[in-house]
Amino acid sequence: MPDAPTHPDDGSLTIRREPYATLPDGRVVDRYAFGSEGAVMAEVLTLGARLQALYAPDRDGHRANIVLGGVSVADMLGEAKYFGATVGRYANRIARGELPVEGAVHRLRTQGNGHTLHGGPEGFDARIWDATEVREPSRVGVRFTLHSPDGDQGFPGALTVHVTYLLDRAGSLTLAYEATTDAPTVVNLTNHAYFNLAGEGRGTILDHVLQVDADQYTPVDGELIPYGPHFPVEGTPFDLTEPRLLAERMTADHPQLRLAGGGFDHNWVLGPCEGDGPRPVAVLRHPASGRRLECLTTEPGLQIYTGNLFDGSLTGPGGAPYPAFAGIALETQHFPDSPHRPCCPSTVLRPGEEYRSTTVYRFSVDPG
Repeated sequence: MPDAPTHPDDGSLTIRREPYATLPDGRVVDRYAFGSEGAVMAEVLTLGARLQALYAPDRDGHRANIVLGGVSVADMLGEAKYFGATVGRYANRIARGELPVEGAVHRLRTQGNGHTLHGGPEGFDARIWDATEVREPSRVGVRFTLHSPDGDQGFPGALTVHVTYLLDRAGSLTLAYEATTDAPTVVNLTNHAYFNLAGEGRGTILDHVLQVDADQYTPVDGELIPYGPHFPVEGTPFDLTEPRLLAERMTADHPQLRLAGGGFDHNWVLGPCEGDGPRPVAVLRHPASGRRLECLTTEPGLQIYTGNLFDGSLTGPGGAPYPAFAGIALETQHFPDSPHRPCCPSTVLRPGEEYRSTTVYRFSVDPG
């Protein structure tokens, strides 16, 4: 879908499905495109229940894809494996692959550094999910379903997971997660989209402005595992309580930035939910285009990763390589390594309970 001026329409919402690719084992990856033809449109894949593209207008009405992605299935199973994907069973890190659950310690599969990241080396991002179209009076989208058997990547309990993408006429993309289990386990799901509000492949996010409603963050060690208590953001580059230019934050001299490769790869501790619905937690703006993204969530944490380690080796759908800071991930989730930290909100799910989580990415345009 090339950039094009938006055009007046009746506000109708559409959805269409088409085969996208065939895996070497013969399984078909489908793509669904849905939304308003005159405003925000999303594309998702059954591979990883993945947000592959999101087209949003700028202040002049010109639409561009504002999420990074791989060009091929090989990319999505390799260097771009997390781009836009639903990650789990446990988003973020579990130290040493050791999972304590109700008195038993389970050995999880680990990545090269000896820790478990985003559910293990063959997490939910690499699975083909079942998909069903959803049509509501004011929203349209796709409901994905996945069954994760007992022992999957070492996690206990058979888990059934749903994630539903719904897009309304106003440009709000809702991600609703649900899960049930037949034995005690942990669940922590998120979406790993990288946003660039200038447009995919159009420079970096250093000219973006970010605000986050959090007065604490989680410091990490050299392997990005949290240590100690949460730290106050005041007086540090992590203070985003007022809108801050990301270039200003990334050039600060701070040991936590150096540990993460010269940028953010940290969890912000969000304020409490006062009701059952998602509350506003962050705003990302691109002043040049006017595009604005507001993030709302029911989750207690926001992991922000600024693509510090991108090195240009991956080329996106627009034909441009992705350098450092080509995109920013705003991952709503529970805290990293929380199974080892009793002070953190619990991620344990038991039989008879239902895991529920909702995140909304609301897109709009600031006037010039």
